[in-house]
Amino acid sequence: MSGTKPKTAFICVHNSCRSQIAEALGRHLAADVFESYSAGTQTKERINPDAVRNTKQLYLINMEAAQRPKLIEDIPPVDVIVTMGCNIECPYLPSKHREDWGLDDPTGKPDEEFIKVIETIETKIKDLRTRLSSSL
Repeated sequence: MSGTKPKTAFICVHNSCRSQIAEALGRHLAADVFESYSAGTQTKERINPDAVRNTKQLYLINMEAAQRPKLIEDIPPVDVIVTMGCNIECPYLPSKHREDWGLDDPTGKPDEEFIKVIETIETKIKDLRTRLSSSL
């Protein structure tokens, strides 16, 4: 990964919740180390409203202002792939590094479940930032 920041894609089937949160927190917490994208193999009309509300409440980030559900073909080629834990065959993209975070989907669950997933994503983003910065 020479000189330029690695492009990191957070991939989930619908690109409406966990991967969107990861893109937002990646931009917020690790923009100095990697570029963040999110995408899926199918898309919903909009980002999950509970994800939007909880992320705004916790980090003052309005995901709807800068993000939208996207398909894999809508993002540039990437260096790092992080799948969210799709429970089915996660989408494949070529990359230099790939990992799965195995996150439960909080869709339809109470805010406490969203907050747990968001906090886990924050921890994992910070860990990924540390690992990628040491390999640059």
